[in-house]
Amino acid sequence: MQRIVMGQENKEPERVTKILGILRHAKSDWDDMAMRDFDRGLNDRGRRGAKLIGDHIREHGIKWDALIASPAVRVTATLEVALPEIEPAYDKRLYLASSDTILETVQEYAAAAEREPDTVLISGHNPGLQEVLLDLVSPARENDLFREASVKFPTATFAVLECNIDSWADLKNYCGTLIHFARPRDLDPELGPEH
Repeated sequence: MQRIVMGQENKEPERVTKILGILRHAKSDWDDMAMRDFDRGLNDRGRRGAKLIGDHIREHGIKWDALIASPAVRVTATLEVALPEIEPAYDKRLYLASSDTILETVQEYAAAAEREPDTVLISGHNPGLQEVLLDLVSPARENDLFREASVKFPTATFAVLECNIDSWADLKNYCGTLIHFARPRDLDPELGPEH
């Protein structure tokens, strides 16, 4: 999503902004405690949350140039329900990844792409995804959305950061502003916290 605004001939173009989306996997199934963490799928509530957040992502209107995701079953199942029209690039480094690993993965993916993407959606796990948000937003750019997201980043949450960078190679702490934050419970109160 390039936003270059040309004014008079002597003016410089506005800085290109990159858009980073963050999607946490939906609620996973804990029925079989013997199952490896990596292999856990979604429970019914998770499938409902994934469908709802997928509809919301489409309605939100950003065309995602790239989707990079953890290959864990709960992530792949979330994406199959939420965004079946987008072909993810699965990267095993994103399984339970730290913020640093997530940012490095985005940078490496963008550098290897034939054409650098303007919009990248990452799907994976907490606490890494929430840490990305906390790392990218500077204290000067904290807003009500950020304060809400910094308290809790529940399953199937979708967030969008506008990054004030020309290239993903410049992705670093304090380059972003949180411009969108949506949880399943914001879209359907029945998907709020279980009591």
